[in-house]
Order: sequence, then C-alpha cells, then structure tokens
Amino acid sequence: MKALLFSASLLAVVPPAFSATTNFDSDTVGQLPAGWTCGKTGKGHPHWTVETDSSAPSRPNVLKQAGTATFPWCVRNDIEGADGVVEVRFKPVSGKEDQAGGVVWRWKNSGNYYVARANALENNVSLYYTVDGSRKTIKYVPAPVTLHTWHTLRVTYKGDAIQVALDGKPYIDTRDTHIAGPGKAGVWTKADSVTLFDDFIYTAAAGQ
Repeated sequence: MKALLFSASLLAVVPPAFSATTNFDSDTVGQLPAGWTCGKTGKGHPHWTVETDSSAPSRPNVLKQAGTATFPWCVRNDIEGADGVVEVRFKPVSGKEDQAGGVVWRWKNSGNYYVARANALENNVSLYYTVDGSRKTIKYVPAPVTLHTWHTLRVTYKGDAIQVALDGKPYIDTRDTHIAGPGKAGVWTKADSVTLFDDFIYTAAAGQ
C-alpha cells in the first residue's frame, strides 16, 4: 500500500507542460531517425536504424538497435527536461549476453545519465546512474520480460524521486540524487541486445 501511495503522489506532481511522441513512421527506413542523436557509452559499434516491422504497435516503422557495444543509446535532441515522464514500447529480439530494452533521462552526454532497463535474459527491471562513463546500480527487481514480445517501460521522475513501471505495473519506487538538472531523454540497450523500439513518449513537468 505504501508503494502504491508513493506512486500516485509522484504522478500527481508531474503535470504535463510539453509532450512529444515519436513513432518513427515518417522517418526514412535504413537511416537514423530525424532529430535524434545515437551513439554509445564505452566500446563497440552500435547500429541504430529505422526499419519496418509488421508487429509494430504503430505500424509500419520501428527503431532498431542491431550492433554490439557496451551501452548503445539514442536520444531525442529537442528534449531538455529535469522532471517528467518517459515511456517507450520495446521488443527484445535476441542477444547472447543481454536481451535488454531501456530508457535514459537527464542525459547530459554519453557518459552521464540515468537509465532504467528491462532484460528478457534475466527477467528483471533495473535502475542505474551513469557518471563519467561508469554505470552504477541503484536497484534490481525481478519482473517478467518475454523475448519476442512488445512491452511498455515507463519512468516518472521528479527531483530525487524515481518510479519505474513495466507493462503498467510499478516495480521500483526510490530516491537518488546522483544526477540533477535538465537533460535529454531517449532509449538504450546493452551489449549484443537486438531490440526494437516504438511509440517513444516524453512528457515534461510543468514549469520547464
């Protein structure tokens, strides 16, 4: 009950001021999505492209990460919020080391941001902060994450309060102060994860 009350109170203090949705359907297949910057934290060669997929929640296009890197990320350039809500539909397709889909927020650069991810290989949801390129764990929670299935990952953040939900169910309610102030938001994977993303939604809190 306490966790549910905290979830409700956190949502209540994030009234919308600016909302942006990306479904990638107007982007060129085989290219990066317009208005996004894609890269990596660490080593490797990520491969981000817009592709067609008949299973997409909003057909026809999705954003696909099919390369291998320590932590591939792709962020929307026109987002600079400190507090808000970020949500995405994701489908883990394959990966021997990881089968992860995630979101980033308060993204300052390739080495400094928050990330929440769900992993079909481990069946869990986790929350991290990344500072100077080093990722640190805040919390892990067991959660059902199915390969070849579309899931919804949603993070609500206000000040030091963070809530992470998977498929509409809250899994993490916590507080952390490692990264403050405005930053971009986007999506994230790990290692050799091949992951599809669709219907990315960012909503900024009022006053930003």
